[in-house]
Amino acid sequence: CALVSAETGDGIDDLLEKVVLESELHDLKANPNRVGSGVVIESQLEKGRGNVVTALIKNGTLRVGDPFIAGIHSGRVRAMFNEHDQRIEEVGPSEPALILGSDGGPEVGDQFVVFEDESEARDVAQQRQEIHREQRLRQKSHVTLDEIGRRLALGEFHELNLVIKGDVSGSVEALSDALLELRTEEVTVNVVHSGAGAITESDVMLAAASEAVIVGFQVRPTSGARSLAKQEEIDIRTYSVIYDAIEEVRDALEGMLSPERREEMLGSAEVRQTFAVPDVGTVAGCRVTDGRIHRNDRIRVVREGVVVYEGRLGSLKHHEDDVREMQSGYECGLSIENFDDIKVGDELETYRIEEIARTLESV
Repeated sequence: CALVSAETGDGIDDLLEKVVLESELHDLKANPNRVGSGVVIESQLEKGRGNVVTALIKNGTLRVGDPFIAGIHSGRVRAMFNEHDQRIEEVGPSEPALILGSDGGPEVGDQFVVFEDESEARDVAQQRQEIHREQRLRQKSHVTLDEIGRRLALGEFHELNLVIKGDVSGSVEALSDALLELRTEEVTVNVVHSGAGAITESDVMLAAASEAVIVGFQVRPTSGARSLAKQEEIDIRTYSVIYDAIEEVRDALEGMLSPERREEMLGSAEVRQTFAVPDVGTVAGCRVTDGRIHRNDRIRVVREGVVVYEGRLGSLKHHEDDVREMQSGYECGLSIENFDDIKVGDELETYRIEEIARTLESV
């Protein structure tokens, strides 16, 4: 080992001699004739210069004009300066340089690598940014209505962000205004996005980025949005009555959420034909596309992402026979109690509602 003092400079020469000796013993060499690569040791934003990256070149030679990647950022070397702030045209192994031209500020320790083509460097950087963004989203602890009461009691919750979707713009505006009025001295309510139409993957990504709860009125999430919400642990609440949405959010904000109503999707079917049957009404010829359809299930009719009816099955048949249940992949005929406006292309979803009692341990 070598004893050194940064304050007095004692031992520095001894340290350098030992480093040179070690490199000779281990035959440590760098090839200056290859493309440059190194590591970021500092990064900052300077007025008049933009993003300034300080890198230590470990191998190869870096030249002005070289395209590069530094962590999740890319660029082309516009100018370089040495440790004395003198402009230089190239820098070789074991030498530091201040590099101008990055499109962002990389982290200390990020790898600095030269590419032959600037567009290729940009594409790789964008891929890294997507991966970095997904990792950050997964690390977030997303809020749900169920846990607001607990976090309020602990003083950890002060802001509720909402993404609101509805069947028409009028209902979206009415629901947004009503929920904004629920803000209190302790909690601020923000609507980060609202719009008409089905709940999409874009809505889920926005909710993930802003730690928001998605509230839907007379709309349902697309299959992609449902899968992404499960993956990102985003709370999606859908309602057919505006008053129910307002009351549940109010109860959550007051820390008085009643027993949790958990919806379990049981199956889905696509309407392929419709028939008018005397004394029965409209019968839909369907193909079960997922899960199973049971005669006692609750059912909703979804048309272009918008819920047009919720009720119960009236009958379920396979060919001419009454059946209790149909599995995915099979065709069936069914009717819905008190609803005849079934159309070809409608999506039918069967589900059940389970009420789970809240306890002190779950709050």
